[in-house]
Amino acid sequence: MIRRPRLLRSAAAVAVLLAFGAGVAHADLLKDIRDAKKIRIALDTGSPPYGFVDGAMKPVGSDVETAQLLAQDLGVAMEIVQTTSPNRIPFLQTGKADIVVASLSVTPEREKVIDFSVPYAQILAVVAAPKAMQIKGFEDLKGKRVATTRGSNNDKVVTTGAKDAQIVRFDDDATLVTAAVSGQADIIATSPAIVNTVLAKAPGKDLEQKFVMSTVPLGIGLRKNEPELKAWLNDWITRNTANGKLTAIYKKYHGN
Repeated sequence: MIRRPRLLRSAAAVAVLLAFGAGVAHADLLKDIRDAKKIRIALDTGSPPYGFVDGAMKPVGSDVETAQLLAQDLGVAMEIVQTTSPNRIPFLQTGKADIVVASLSVTPEREKVIDFSVPYAQILAVVAAPKAMQIKGFEDLKGKRVATTRGSNNDKVVTTGAKDAQIVRFDDDATLVTAAVSGQADIIATSPAIVNTVLAKAPGKDLEQKFVMSTVPLGIGLRKNEPELKAWLNDWITRNTANGKLTAIYKKYHGN
């Protein structure tokens, strides 16, 4: 009589654990996406040429076309989840997006909280400034005002490398471009694509790339513990790198 309640409690506890374990084992985002016939992809349309809105108010860019090709090959519709640099990882963690395709650099810090696919492209982090400025490295940024995009890899690299600089952060690449074009920001820590965007908007701008801060791979971001989705993404990137499709998309918008 004394042991029976304990046995019942133990049996109930085991049942709960088994049910929980079954739920965990059942979790499969790739299957959920296919069942829903839709994938929610976080894209930054304020980061040309990776993502921007054209004259017809249509999202375009290298990341946008990459995401469109991915959804097409997966056989599902694509829902764009508009994001900015600081929101890319939180949108994954809170379930607002299934994956992130938004010039997301693969870094050890980020790999602690999310998973990445194999790289689908690479990105340079550079410092650009007026031609008259003598800037060859981080040490030359001491005491200078340097603008960058908040939460980006460029932000991390310039903050670490130029400890004595005054870092001014803008919320997205589009705002950074506007600041550079209007003269609010003379020195910028960004990507070569953003430097080219500034020069395209202001052809007479006296701006040039001074030095490369780092070269990092770009990956598709996804939540931890989604092995089926990660395997599919890796295979997809490998196949579309080999057949030249991803390279063609990159060259279309970046020119090299």
